[in-house]
Amino acid sequence: MPISRSTIGTALVGGTLTVTLAALAYPSMLGVQNASTNQSRVIANTQWGQLTEADRNFVVFVRSAGLWEGPSGQLAMEKGTTTAVREAGRHLVIGHAALDASCRRIAPELNITIPNQPTPQQQGFLEKFKSDTGKQFDSDLANILRVTHGSIFSTIAKIRATTENTLVRQLADQANDVVLDHIEMMEKTELVNFDQVNNMETNPPKLPSSQVTPPVPQPGAPVVALTVPSGLPTDGVPTGPTATPPPSPTPTVG
Repeated sequence: MPISRSTIGTALVGGTLTVTLAALAYPSMLGVQNASTNQSRVIANTQWGQLTEADRNFVVFVRSAGLWEGPSGQLAMEKGTTTAVREAGRHLVIGHAALDASCRRIAPELNITIPNQPTPQQQGFLEKFKSDTGKQFDSDLANILRVTHGSIFSTIAKIRATTENTLVRQLADQANDVVLDHIEMMEKTELVNFDQVNNMETNPPKLPSSQVTPPVPQPGAPVVALTVPSGLPTDGVPTGPTATPPPSPTPTVG
């Protein structure tokens, strides 16, 4: 079933392609002093290299994306009417669980606060998928997720090319593998309307930052973890090299 541009636009609430910029407002919401829009500004010197605003925003974005795309994958496995859509869902669940594990590992090392909930816009995507049925669900899922994954691909490449932080570089490597796999899985559903998707990627509407910014986690709240459901086979699903901090040096005795 072809999906119309108006349907995509409504589902995206006018700005999913600017979701890569969602984290720009996040540092100031978290109370970071002197937050700016200068993405190359160094905000910390770590043992893994300098950390810029762009680096921090990338970690926040990867985490936020998983908080809605992982559950979307679960819905695809439950509601998809074709084998291809259900298989795409399996890849979403497994891939974003792997990325989420990396984000949760490196965020404390880099002193980055990560969200526990997706953005209001992303939550809107989930609600649409929950209300969709039959072929409409299949079509909306394939096209919306093809747009979101396609739009972040260039951002991953830029972070990988420019970051001086080893952990962020590893996360970008992993995200590149996972996101490319998800793009391919959406295309394998044979439901992607490339003209409309490319139009949405190159001419994104805009939304207020409040719609594309993850809610600030409550102090002391446990960190939500995306996991692979017990018994779900992970074979054949690329999860990329994991971003793992090296062990701390062993103290010298005597």
